Amino acid sequence: MAHPLQRQAEIVELSPVGAYHRLVLRAEGIAERVLPGHVVAVAVGGPDSSTLMRRAFFVHRADPDEQTLEIVFSEQGRGTRELADVRVGGTLDIVAPLGNAFPVPNGPVSALLVAGGHGSVPLFGLADLIREQGGSVGFILGAPDAGRLFGVDRAKELTPDVLVTTEDGSYGIRGHVTLPLAEAMKAIGAGVVYASGPLPVLRAVSETATSLDVRWFTAVEETMACGVGICGVGTCMACVLPVVGDDGVSRFARSCIEGPCFDGSRVRWDDIGTVPPDVEGAAAMDLSATGAY
Repeated sequence: MAHPLQRQAEIVELSPVGAYHRLVLRAEGIAERVLPGHVVAVAVGGPDSSTLMRRAFFVHRADPDEQTLEIVFSEQGRGTRELADVRVGGTLDIVAPLGNAFPVPNGPVSALLVAGGHGSVPLFGLADLIREQGGSVGFILGAPDAGRLFGVDRAKELTPDVLVTTEDGSYGIRGHVTLPLAEAMKAIGAGVVYASGPLPVLRAVSETATSLDVRWFTAVEETMACGVGICGVGTCMACVLPVVGDDGVSRFARSCIEGPCFDGSRVRWDDIGTVPPDVEGAAAMDLSATGAY
């Protein structure tokens, strides 16, 4: 778990990048603490807004020399629409770094990095770390269409082993991002897979990695209403996932605290969004049974 700081961050840049927005913030003391997979929680709307909860985003790039953090986001609701309207030179209240970063094997490893849409945001810093340790990387990047791809050019700067898929065939291979997964894993001799993106992508990666007996890790995109584990005192519970612990017992893990990066083999992908009766504490979670709803 990172040791987060709260800062008033200067807005250095806000620019379009494909279907997304790139936001660069300057805040003292945070960038040097960030590892790939860490999250920043941003207060949106200002003091007069009714948008009370922060919005959590993966850090795309952290520059300790410039003291900057870069995030990439899409407009999906009121909070992100307000964020898309901020002005350079203003400030945003942020808390970072949050959560647990990707585990990186010691020494060289061949890693396949898989992402759907701008789920690729946390993977490029990870690729840099793996290469710094003498390892190699390959990418599979996919999206519904060419406009919603992110990071293809950057991936090609890092490795010649890049596959791109679009569901409408407007760029690269026509089909889902997981279509060439098994072949790509075998082609680069992947010893580990890292994945980020929508739930269907992660579920498919889990099936393939399990069938090939390859270890894999994921950065989940669950909605983090607070980013700081408020549900530890009995509220929120928006970002929980059923995860099997080291002792074999399944518990609800908070994406903002125990995640957002998990050992993918331990997440119960088919049970996300449900309250499985064998999960520890399931009875307390099932509010519908108490008449609370």
